[in-house]
Amino acid sequence: MSVKASLFGLAFGDALGYPTEFRTYESITATFGPRGPRELPTPALVSDDTQMTLAVGDAVVSALEEPPLTPDRLEPRLRNRFLEWARSDDNNRAPGNTCMAACANLAQGLPWWEATVAGSKGCGANMRVAPMGLAPGLSEDERAGAAQLQAALTHGHPTGLAASELTALAVRWLLDGLPVAELPAALRARCDSQHTVYRGDWLGDHLWRQPAIASPEAFIARGWEECKAALTGLEDQVRYLGPDADPCAAGGAGWIAEEALATAVYCLLLFPDSPVDVIARGAASSGDSDSIACIAGSFAGAAYPDTAWPAEWYERIEYKDDLNRLSNAWS
Repeated sequence: MSVKASLFGLAFGDALGYPTEFRTYESITATFGPRGPRELPTPALVSDDTQMTLAVGDAVVSALEEPPLTPDRLEPRLRNRFLEWARSDDNNRAPGNTCMAACANLAQGLPWWEATVAGSKGCGANMRVAPMGLAPGLSEDERAGAAQLQAALTHGHPTGLAASELTALAVRWLLDGLPVAELPAALRARCDSQHTVYRGDWLGDHLWRQPAIASPEAFIARGWEECKAALTGLEDQVRYLGPDADPCAAGGAGWIAEEALATAVYCLLLFPDSPVDVIARGAASSGDSDSIACIAGSFAGAAYPDTAWPAEWYERIEYKDDLNRLSNAWS
């Protein structure tokens, strides 16, 4: 189990899925075969998924220079790194509309709960959250709160918050040795145990106050319910659909946070002993291929050592120096 394999795994998945995003499943498999692309493209470019993951990771490293991790230390660092990303010349990889809109609001100096896109639960909330699972020494409450806060700066929907917490915890649990086969049940149990837990110490008292929302508990409950619904039945789908079907038929197209999580978990369940097959399957999907493969790669890497990925991929992937810097900070 390896921090490096998880960080690089998400970038590898992103790089495989970036060229296949917006293509049909039939078109992808006609080009790459029924199991999807299995070689990094040349050049091995990544999307905004990896770029924003690095932004989150750098914010966490900086915030932890004076532990413990708190919202007062993390939020301004996330804000600054998100704005640096938004203004960068490298931000030319079809970034998500929600992230860009929220960053524009943050750039105007709005408090994050006003800058966020309140109704969005796009996968931009959780495709970048792996560092919250990989950072060592955090309590489960710190991981959960930090995962939700980084999502909330851009995506204010409760399902984006819940899916981000689940994605981060999945990375942590796999890194700590949770068997892949037990992951879906563990995630569903988390949905049950956190059903009415609103993390006001991290999110404050503003985010939940929306029309027709009676309480913070009612607000967050919707997120946990939608995540649990997306995660229910994945084990059966592995048996019924098999490894050669479009994974979006099992977990959803992945444009929204709970579906990106569910479909990534499904890809992991299909190939629990073959990380390359996990991300290839994510990249060969009819939905948000780069985000699905990116999240799946963070899971597969967390479950296996550095040697799970081809050695030459570590040298070819874009941002390899930044990925190495971050992994060295936490290894």
